[in-house]
Amino acid sequence: MRKTTAFLLFTFLVFTLSAQFDGPVGTPGCQAISQDDPAILGWATGCEVLRGYQDIATAVVTVSYGESEDAIGKPDSDGMTVVSLGDSGVAILTFDIPITNGEGYDFAVFENSFSHTFLELAFVEVSSNGERWVRFPATSNTQTETQIDGFGHIDATQINNLAGKYKIGWGTPFDLDELRDSADIDIDNITHVKIIDVIGTINPKYAQYDAYGNIVNDPYPTDFSSGGFDLAGVAILNGWQPATSIKENTANVIQVYPNPCHDFITINNLKPNQMLSFYTILGVKLWETIATDGQLRIEVGDFPDGVYLLKVGNNSCKIVKR
Repeated sequence: MRKTTAFLLFTFLVFTLSAQFDGPVGTPGCQAISQDDPAILGWATGCEVLRGYQDIATAVVTVSYGESEDAIGKPDSDGMTVVSLGDSGVAILTFDIPITNGEGYDFAVFENSFSHTFLELAFVEVSSNGERWVRFPATSNTQTETQIDGFGHIDATQINNLAGKYKIGWGTPFDLDELRDSADIDIDNITHVKIIDVIGTINPKYAQYDAYGNIVNDPYPTDFSSGGFDLAGVAILNGWQPATSIKENTANVIQVYPNPCHDFITINNLKPNQMLSFYTILGVKLWETIATDGQLRIEVGDFPDGVYLLKVGNNSCKIVKR
């Protein structure tokens, strides 16, 4: 009995010391985000994909499974609606509601792994303008002496800040506060998220490295049409929330609703002869009118979904059209 107890204690200590990060879904301290989490504010609304190869060593055939549209919105529960990136493939996600740095995690990336250990990984970068990018500092403590084969396994406790850490239905979360000192982005206005497939080979010719110079070893080769990271979606956990009023001065608060809107917006508490203008987020004026009484209803159903700017006098607020 004493030997058994001592062995169990030794095993527990070895696991605890080697488990530097949280583990699979269902284990204590797991940070995975459910795709049904009520805290999710929204999902990516746009996606562009540059396909990678089924096997970068031969560089002949690119992956073909799924379409870029399959990474838009909430993932399907069966995990079949995804877009495969292939070796070093890239996806760039855009959002109608910018991601902001709030309390806790700010967004989550979803892959479609069917187990806790067959993990296809990806680096994650963010941008405030789609031009300048900052990568989350990834960690891979997985051994690099032996190649993980195409159907091999990874210990989730050995990786951090790599998308694809959890099984289907559970997203890998990211905290923008980690990038607070980055000069190239505004962590309160993230408009683009880039997902870059980790090739996974330990061959130095094609290997990729974490933030600390370690080769990232993950299943390789995955020489089939759905090889590489399978992107299911990106969820917003902290994001800019549209205003429901414009405080013109201490005596007058102009109400704007619904926001987000679909077919129309209603504006209350206007002053007669007050000028109203409606702009795209890039500053292109779409219309302008003058209030004749205290309320105005504006039809917006024909406008594309996105973020707009409503200006009333010298004050303004953002409007989300869905």
